[in-house]
Amino acid sequence: MDALSNLTYKKEVDTLRDEPNFEALGDARYIHHSDMEARLYWAFCRPSGSHPDQISDAEPLVSIMAFNHSRLGALERFQRLHPNVISDELLRVKIKNRTRMLFRSLVDHDFSELNAVLELVPIFLHVAIDQLKNGRKWNDIEANLVEASRFIRTAEALLDEVAWEAIFLKLKVIEESEVDDLKAYLNDAIAHKEQIDARLLAYIQQETLTWIERSSLHLLQKKAMEKLALALI
Repeated sequence: MDALSNLTYKKEVDTLRDEPNFEALGDARYIHHSDMEARLYWAFCRPSGSHPDQISDAEPLVSIMAFNHSRLGALERFQRLHPNVISDELLRVKIKNRTRMLFRSLVDHDFSELNAVLELVPIFLHVAIDQLKNGRKWNDIEANLVEASRFIRTAEALLDEVAWEAIFLKLKVIEESEVDDLKAYLNDAIAHKEQIDARLLAYIQQETLTWIERSSLHLLQKKAMEKLALALI
């Protein structure tokens, strides 16, 4: 960051580095220092990542530095970030790379925290969609169907075919499911279907019917699973 070009406090901080309680000493001296440059430099070099109070700093540049060097989750970072950073495009660009990484992580999860972050900073919706479409397509964590539906309502106008494919990839991999696990999944979807997007239900239904057709279940078991699938819509 350009603001670090004048490292007034570098030598002062360096004198503390060999102390066993270096971070605690730095926190006590610099987190609430009267000079913005001191707070900025400490947000940059604090060993364990920035302190939450540094993200909440009254100076946007300190807040940005702390945001970028924090180890907090996305939601808490954005909750603490100086509001001017969101509203000012010239400031917002300074968190661009970190924001992209945070949204990469958010779309890898079940959509719950993603929705909470987007409610707080809707200006980053395009970043969320870009990461959903172009990020890694690993289904480590299944989407929560209600939260995925909430995201769809938020992003509806911006969802193209690629985005929809990415959303479907976030759902349960039905073709690899065991019967009891799939039954529980379907029952849960049926219980919440008024809150779930109809297109998700239709996708799950079709995948389940295909699974039934390919399975080696007894005829009565197939009929029971088919009844559940048909109850989705």
